[in-house]
Amino acid sequence: MATVELLISPLPAHVRTARLVAAAVARRAGVDEAVLDEVRLAVGEACSRAVGLHRGIGLGAPVRIALTDEEKLFSIEVADDAPRSTSVEAVSGDSPAVLDAAESEEDQMGLAVISGLVDDLEVSAGSEGGLIRMTWPTARA
Repeated sequence: MATVELLISPLPAHVRTARLVAAAVARRAGVDEAVLDEVRLAVGEACSRAVGLHRGIGLGAPVRIALTDEEKLFSIEVADDAPRSTSVEAVSGDSPAVLDAAESEEDQMGLAVISGLVDDLEVSAGSEGGLIRMTWPTARA
């Protein structure tokens, strides 16, 4: 299992870099060429959401992205450090979570877009921050 870790400053300009890196690593991991646009879009939404949460509370900590090539799966985790006032259960498939009453409709829309692009999606958040985990099958599956 190989993992690429990427830390980006919470600036909108760095989201593009995360999308490009994710697409390149996904291609190398064996994700179907037809799915690469979905990977790129999903990562862009997840990173934009994390950057927005950081900027919304004035948090300068980087957004963390882990891209992992497992035997039959390629996964991407986007983690933020924006605390939520309530814990959230994991969500999968096409049912985005309502993470916190303080989250904007824009954040919820981002989760809805991601859930439309990714079949295997987990969203969790709590007092330490949030995590979006997305997985895709590889050609080796």
